[in-house]
Amino acid sequence: MPPRSQTFPGGIVRLSKLLSHLNAPPKLVLPGVKSLRLSLSAKGDHFGAQHFVKDQLPRIRYANPNLNIEVLKVPKTPEEKWRPEMEVELENGTVQKLDMDEKWSTSITKELMDLTGSPEWQKHVFSCKNAGLPILPGADVHEIEERKLQAQPKKDTTAGKLPSLAEYLKANPTKNVVKTPTVQRKEKQQDKDKKGSKDTQTTSSTPSESTSPLAS
Repeated sequence: MPPRSQTFPGGIVRLSKLLSHLNAPPKLVLPGVKSLRLSLSAKGDHFGAQHFVKDQLPRIRYANPNLNIEVLKVPKTPEEKWRPEMEVELENGTVQKLDMDEKWSTSITKELMDLTGSPEWQKHVFSCKNAGLPILPGADVHEIEERKLQAQPKKDTTAGKLPSLAEYLKANPTKNVVKTPTVQRKEKQQDKDKKGSKDTQTTSSTPSESTSPLAS
């Protein structure tokens, strides 16, 4: 085993980078939001949505520790045509749906924040526009590429936009789809679970789901 002096600094650097990413401005606070439910392809498609889950969702989790987040990744073949979608449930029971199809992660983040973001987010947007700066790092370039992609002729000539996963499964009831959900529960509920199983669980040094910025 190498001396601690050779391994410990690397861990500090990685932790520092992680914290810098989680705390990078703007802070993605979602006041009044009860839960987020995302459905997307497990791999090979829906790349903007996948990058959102990888890059932006940990920042949202970090800024909103009591927010329920469910990520449903479903294996998808090229022949299956459905779009990635995010359901945003507000504390008053209202549910808004965001289409994530053919969008970059920055565009998805901006749409979510414009819908439910805090006054600080609105101030950030106003400040960036006045200064001629992108609202999120890389967003200006992503918007240009996104418009180019959306302007390209579609290989699938089916009229109308693609169905959501729920709509696709409803129209194809015999389709056997293996779902691989990832659920992030509220920390309060996790605390209750820990108290209920305190007498039966043993102490472990492995980080639990609640300590991870984003469960994979």
